[in-house]
Amino acid sequence: MVRKTRRVLTNEQWERLAPHLPKHPRSPKGGRSRADDRECLEGILWLLRTGARWRDLPVDMPSGSTCWRRLAEWSGEEVLQHIQALLIEELTELGELDLDELLADATFIRAKKGAMTSAQPRLAKA
Repeated sequence: MVRKTRRVLTNEQWERLAPHLPKHPRSPKGGRSRADDRECLEGILWLLRTGARWRDLPVDMPSGSTCWRRLAEWSGEEVLQHIQALLIEELTELGELDLDELLADATFIRAKKGAMTSAQPRLAKA
């Protein structure tokens, strides 16, 4: 028997998020049905909580590649940005968001690859 990994989304939270995710009807050609959006989101949240690798997702969740593709899809369609804006708005209205102190984490800033630190800048950029 496979032990069920703890889920973090409540039904109420899912009901608030689900309408903002794109709908994907079944293909008229048939084929394998699409993985459940809620389960994919749970997989993404599990990964963020644990700091694990995509391939280490528990077996009772969609595969790491499926969750990664869903994350890429939602990011590309700006679904996550829209949801984040809604949550920020809601927290602001409830008085639960304090913007007096903001922190930035530079771990997600991409470094330029291939440039030497001693290289001379181009005239156009100088």
